[in-house]
Amino acid sequence: MDTPTFPAVSTSLLLDGPAGPLELAVDLPDEPAAAQPVVAVLCHPLSIEGGSMHNKVVTMAARALRDLGISVVRLNFRGVGQSAGHYDNGVGEQDDLACVANWVRASLPGYQLWLGGFSFGAYVSLRTCDRLSPAALISIAPPVGRRDWNFDAVNPPDQWLVIMGEADEIVPPQGVFDWVADQPEPPALVRMPDTTHFFHRKLIDLRGAIAHEVRRWLPDSTV
Repeated sequence: MDTPTFPAVSTSLLLDGPAGPLELAVDLPDEPAAAQPVVAVLCHPLSIEGGSMHNKVVTMAARALRDLGISVVRLNFRGVGQSAGHYDNGVGEQDDLACVANWVRASLPGYQLWLGGFSFGAYVSLRTCDRLSPAALISIAPPVGRRDWNFDAVNPPDQWLVIMGEADEIVPPQGVFDWVADQPEPPALVRMPDTTHFFHRKLIDLRGAIAHEVRRWLPDSTV
């Protein structure tokens, strides 16, 4: 498969990945004149429970970043949509993310790379930070304490945001808050009251929280 160039318009495409084709959606800012030299790669929730790049939390996070002039790449992990392969408990998915991130960097070498993810996607993007050294990381409802996923000895960037619903029924919120407090360099933490795991009726609030917190990280920010 030929390596595609980074598109000049929002589109979907296939990239040659470690387990076969990877399905991507590239979302560009609506106002090209306001575009920032930043690309954020966003990761979806658990594949075997229906997670995909079309998840509403992921697409709302993409919308928040696009509003700030950031280009966004959403990927379907292996075994989801048109992406080849099979679910690999976050191990092979880290390779999928690294493949996409390396394509972004090769295509746009002067741009910052940001990573982000929701739930399982937050775990995958966090565990890949050592390999990719992103300029910023957005972790939405990281599944601390779920399954056998290891959240110890992580190496996030200095610019790190965690957003957690206080009424999350899938990931125990207090476990996340305790884990955040134990980090050597704790991230910015947004605690969203009356908010469940999938941010039902809170997606607009999520959009605002992301925009408010990451705006100061933009290369041309004066905040």
